[in-house]
Amino acid sequence: MSNRRQMLQHGAALPLAFALPPLAAQPAQTVVWSGFPSGGLGDQVTRPLLERLKGRWPGAVILDSKPGAGGRIAADFVKRAAPDGATLLQLPSSPLTIYPHSYGRKLSYDPLVDFVAVTPLAGYTLSMSVGPGVPADVRTVADFVRWAKANPDKANYGIPAPGSVPHFVGMMFERAAGVPMKSIPYKGGAPLLQDLMGGQVAVAFNVVSEVLPHVRSGRLRSLAVASPQRWASLPDVPTLAELGYKDIVAVEFLGWYAPARTPPEFVAKLNAAVQEALATPEMAAVFQQHGLVPLREGPEAFAQRVRAELAHWGPVVKATGFTPED
Repeated sequence: MSNRRQMLQHGAALPLAFALPPLAAQPAQTVVWSGFPSGGLGDQVTRPLLERLKGRWPGAVILDSKPGAGGRIAADFVKRAAPDGATLLQLPSSPLTIYPHSYGRKLSYDPLVDFVAVTPLAGYTLSMSVGPGVPADVRTVADFVRWAKANPDKANYGIPAPGSVPHFVGMMFERAAGVPMKSIPYKGGAPLLQDLMGGQVAVAFNVVSEVLPHVRSGRLRSLAVASPQRWASLPDVPTLAELGYKDIVAVEFLGWYAPARTPPEFVAKLNAAVQEALATPEMAAVFQQHGLVPLREGPEAFAQRVRAELAHWGPVVKATGFTPED
């Protein structure tokens, strides 16, 4: 088993070395800023988590959002915030592990310098999903490839943000399958899901938790998942790797980050409170409902996870030849 797969499955953190100031006082309120619109993965996990934090954390913790630019607006905002525990960042892994490679010098932050890893929340994979934008008899990846080759004008795929993990999974798939497809960017998974179910998008590489209820109801069809092994919530759906697309493996994670120089005692205490809340039966039910995996890691192990994924995606991004448009 590779070191990367071990970290994906078991966890492993982004130890940042700074002369850290002492925490003057526990902030009365901590705002966790999400980089994406409400209605997606962040809401599914974080809102019930905040209920479980009550009584485990002395201050109020609320979730707000600054969507746009694939999470970069929120990241830049939190980077500039005071390191006093009052401002945190919630992001999926792409903005920290892929954007440094895909955007390079255009990126306004350095994930290893400007942020402290606080706590992971959930691990998840992607589903290659189709809806009414393709014929009902398209039930497998092979079916989709045949349909896409016969209908190149309709073969498009939606992505929650340019330069994100779903974007690169889509790029790797179209190259491996030999099917040129147009990518259509959205401002998050929720608006993408609406268009997928409305038939405006042929296929999407969505977070499993976002498509799961619609796959269960039959409104969407999951053709494959991008995890190393079959995903527990979709046991009958094959992995892309087992279908012959061996290089297309992606497991992302959702987590909280703080501005650089945030005192380590605050980070450690909040991590402990969140991890205790994640272990409750109520959160176990949330993870099962949405097809997610809880990530039980301390700050150091979480930081190492970020470092490992950042290193992994560098050659992948380079091989695609991706260049940002903005």
